[in-house]
Amino acid sequence: MAELVDTNRENRPYAITDGGGHSSKLSENFKKRCLKNAERSFAQTTQCQEINSISALLSMEDAAFVVHAPNGCVGCVSFMNDYFKVGQYHRGIKNIRNARYIVTSIDEKDVVFGGEKKLRKAVLDLNSRYNPNIIFVFTSCASGIIGDDVDAVINNLQEEIEAIVVPIHCEGFKSKVPATGFDTAFNAIVKYVLKKDEKPEKEAGLINVFATTSIGYKDQLEIERLLEVLGLHVNYIPFYSSVEKLRKILKAEYSVAICQVFADEFMEYLKNEYAIPYSKTGMPIGIRGTDEWFLSVARLVGKEEVALKYIDEQHKKVLPEINKIRKLTEGKKVFICAGTGRGIAAATLIEDFGMKLVGIQTPTYEEALIEDFDGLQEIHGGDFIIDVANMQPFEQVNLVNKLKPDFFLGMSNWVSKLGIASTHILEAKRPTFGYNGLVYLGRKIENSIENPSFNIKLSKHKKLPYKEAWYSENAFRYLKERV
Repeated sequence: MAELVDTNRENRPYAITDGGGHSSKLSENFKKRCLKNAERSFAQTTQCQEINSISALLSMEDAAFVVHAPNGCVGCVSFMNDYFKVGQYHRGIKNIRNARYIVTSIDEKDVVFGGEKKLRKAVLDLNSRYNPNIIFVFTSCASGIIGDDVDAVINNLQEEIEAIVVPIHCEGFKSKVPATGFDTAFNAIVKYVLKKDEKPEKEAGLINVFATTSIGYKDQLEIERLLEVLGLHVNYIPFYSSVEKLRKILKAEYSVAICQVFADEFMEYLKNEYAIPYSKTGMPIGIRGTDEWFLSVARLVGKEEVALKYIDEQHKKVLPEINKIRKLTEGKKVFICAGTGRGIAAATLIEDFGMKLVGIQTPTYEEALIEDFDGLQEIHGGDFIIDVANMQPFEQVNLVNKLKPDFFLGMSNWVSKLGIASTHILEAKRPTFGYNGLVYLGRKIENSIENPSFNIKLSKHKKLPYKEAWYSENAFRYLKERV
């Protein structure tokens, strides 16, 4: 059985991970194959592939985790754990628990002498404490630099404990694209969980839905509601999953992902190895996004007419509410910062509220997404700025300060201090997806525009760590195209 992915995402043909400029110019140069990746002589980031590998698996019900890293590498796990606990509450679980993970706390001594003993002890302690069915061991930049033989430690431990022990080789320095961490997680599932050469009998109407811990319960119900219209029932992977549910992947008749970036490689693998066809589309956010997502699955199962009838019914329900919201949002300029799939979905969503895209920050710009970015130009009637970056807050605030948007949608930690009305679209606690989520998001945007006082007051008392001179500089001055 072949492995899922042999290369990092930046090594895909015509994949750009660093760059920026006007959307039309980037598209033109990309199609001519003369758009080159750039190098940043100065950079700030907030994500790595290790974080995405952890987030993909953290909510698995019968799993426990060892992160072979310094303590700082699990800083983001706290908010993922918050999503996980809220998700349990929404699902009616009375005894809410934290995610089960141990950090080996690699220190200076381990860098010199190695951390394999610490790793072995952590896995044994974790197994004794939680008795899980599966243990995932995440590597880190530090463990990779040290050269710890994680696989050898795990192979030896596997003889001593019943739980499946799975290494996730997600050293952050391996890839500049955080989404590579998703591929790494699925690769490990293929290698250690799915039984080789097994081709079980299909379960009628079963569809794999690939989603991460950041998907809320309300969105889960909305996805199930949509798919039930098509006579399908769901196997969520690896979102609130288990070893049993992972092994059930091969019984599915179809696959679909919540985000085209999350599981595209894995779904292609399942199609080639196990003849499981899949629907590849954007996220079901907003009218256009939800229609396309739902119709794509409907075509896969041969029920397009059923879907069209249902879409018409839903439009009649939500459009009156959307038109009320548009009275406040119409014509407002928007800057967006999110992951690639969610960012494109957000840029499509704002069309419903009569808002105009002026800029977007996206981690990648590649062949699979060029039609989506070109489509945004048609939706919004012309050019907008694209910043191809893994966050890079210094570029983000420079662009926002120049473009003067009325609203910021996405991860607004830095931009909030400029006093601009904002909200985020990564909402694991309330609805986001489908027709129900559309109305909720609209009201959330409406409320943020109507009541921007918090951000305005924040801007008067909190300053960003950049000199005023930076805001008059070219935001892309630290980018240099590779020769």
